[in-house]
Amino acid sequence: MAVISTASGYYAIVGLLTFLTYRYIFYPVFLSSLARIPNAHWSAPLSSLWILNTRFSRRENRTLAEAHRLLGPIVRVGPDELSISDLGSLRTVYQGGFEKPAWYSVFDNYGVPCMFSTRQATEHSIRKRFISHVYSKSFIHSSPATTAQAHAILSERLLPSIEESLAESQRPHGIDVYSVFMGATMDFITGFVYGLKYGTDFLADKAYREHMLEMYKARGEYAIYDQELPRLTKFCRRLGIPLCPWSADSANRELCDWIKRLCDNMMPFIANPEAAATNPRDEPVVWKAVVGGLRKEEAANGKESLLYSTALTNFELSVASELLDHVLAGQETAGLALTYLSWRLSQSLDLQVNLRAELLSLSPNLRVGPDGRLNNMPDPKQLDSLPLLHAVLTETLRLHAPIPGPQPRETPASGCHLGDYFVPGGVRVAALAHTLHREEIAFPDPETWDHTRWLPTVSTEEERKLRNRYFWAFGSGGRMCVGSNFAWHEMKLIVAAIYSNYTSHIVDDTGVKNQADGYTNQPDKERLYIRFERAR
Repeated sequence: MAVISTASGYYAIVGLLTFLTYRYIFYPVFLSSLARIPNAHWSAPLSSLWILNTRFSRRENRTLAEAHRLLGPIVRVGPDELSISDLGSLRTVYQGGFEKPAWYSVFDNYGVPCMFSTRQATEHSIRKRFISHVYSKSFIHSSPATTAQAHAILSERLLPSIEESLAESQRPHGIDVYSVFMGATMDFITGFVYGLKYGTDFLADKAYREHMLEMYKARGEYAIYDQELPRLTKFCRRLGIPLCPWSADSANRELCDWIKRLCDNMMPFIANPEAAATNPRDEPVVWKAVVGGLRKEEAANGKESLLYSTALTNFELSVASELLDHVLAGQETAGLALTYLSWRLSQSLDLQVNLRAELLSLSPNLRVGPDGRLNNMPDPKQLDSLPLLHAVLTETLRLHAPIPGPQPRETPASGCHLGDYFVPGGVRVAALAHTLHREEIAFPDPETWDHTRWLPTVSTEEERKLRNRYFWAFGSGGRMCVGSNFAWHEMKLIVAAIYSNYTSHIVDDTGVKNQADGYTNQPDKERLYIRFERAR
C-alpha cells in the first residue's frame, strides 16, 4: 500500500509539473496565437516581470521605441500584452471601440469613475455628451466667457508677472517659467471649469502654487503602483507596509480635498446654475455642463441609466471626480508643452523675430499698448490659422509630448486582427505617442526639433497628411483628449501674449534635456529659468 501511495504521489507531482510546464512555458512560447509576434525581451511570453521592471525603472518609452525600430510595428511585451506603432493597428484599436482595461481605475477619483476612467465605451459616450459641446473649437472660439477669462488672466496676471521679472534685482536670475506656466494653465483651466471668481489665482499665489506642484510630483511618481500592481498595493496598505509611500497617498488626499472644496463653493448654485455668474469671466462653463448633463440623464432615464450606480447615486462626488480630472490633466499637459516651447524658442532669436512678426500681423494683436495695458484680444480663428505659431507648437508637442506613455486598451472577447496577427480576447494592447512621434517614415531625423516640417510651404500635402496621422499628442478615436481644442487655444494665446511683447533667453536649463520617461513627461529638475527682455 505504501508503494502504491508513493507512486501515486510521484505521478501526481509529475502530472502537475507537466501541466505547469505546458501552461506557462510551452503554450505561451510555442502554441499561443501571440507566439508569432516578435518579443521585445526573451522573457515576454513567460512573465510580465521584464516590462514591469522597465516601467518601474522609468525606461518604458525609449525601450519600446527601440524595440519597434528593431522588430517592427507590433511587439509582445508580456504574456498577454502588446505594443503597437502602425497606423492600421492604431485605427483598429482606438477607432474600433476597444474597451479600457482596469489600468484606468486609478483615475476613479473619490472611488467614483470619471469620463476618462470609464471602461465601457457606451458609458463613456453618455458622459462625453455632457461636455463635448463646450470643448468644441466653435464654442471656444465664440464663447464670451473664454475670451473674457483669457483676457483677464493674460492682462492682469501673466504679463504683469513677466514684467516684474524685468526688475534689475531679478533679471540676472530670470524667472522659473515651468512654475509660471503651470500657474497660468491652472488659472486657465479652473477659470473655464469654475469661472474666475471660484477658480484659482496660482500666478499671484506663488507659495501655494509651488506647494501644489510638490503634491503633483509626489502623486505622479508613485501612481504606477496602483496601476500595475493594484491588488498587491492595496493588500500592502492594509498591512501597513505600503509599496506606495504614505507621502504619495497623502498628496492624493490633499489634491482631492482641494478640488472638493472648489466644487463645494459651487453647491449653492446647484438648483440654479445660471446664478453662478453675472459676468462672462465668472461663467463656470464646464461645471454647468457636467451638472446639467447629470441632471438631464437622471430625469430622462433614472434608475435605468448606465450611470445610476456610478454617478447619479453619488452626484456630488461624481461631479468632483469629473472636474478633478479636467483640472489636473488640463493644467499639467499644457504647462509642460509651454515649458518646452519656451526652451526651444529661447535658443533662436531669429525664430523669435519671425514669430513676433507673424503675431503682430494679427488685427487686433496682443501687443501691450502705450498705457501698459493689454486692451484687445485677437480673433480666435485668425490666431488659430497662423502657420509659424502652429508649427512651433506642434513640433514641440511631437518631440516633447506631455503624455508620451502608453494608452492601453483591451482586445474584445472575440479577438481581432492586428497587422498579420490574430490576437485573442483580453489582451492588453497600447500605442505610445513617444513611439509614434519617432516613426522615420513620417518624421525624418525624428530626434531633431524642426518646426519647418509642419510649415505648409516646405512639404507636400501627402507628407502633411502622413505626419498628421502619426501625430498623437492628444490620442485618436472616440476617446481622444476631449480638451484638445481648449489646450490649443490657451497655449496659442499664452505664446502670442508673451512673444508679442518680449524676447526670451535661457539662464539655467539644467535637466531640461532629460525628460521623464513615463506616462507624463516632466523635465528632470522640474524647472527652467528664462530671462525676458522687452521686444523692440
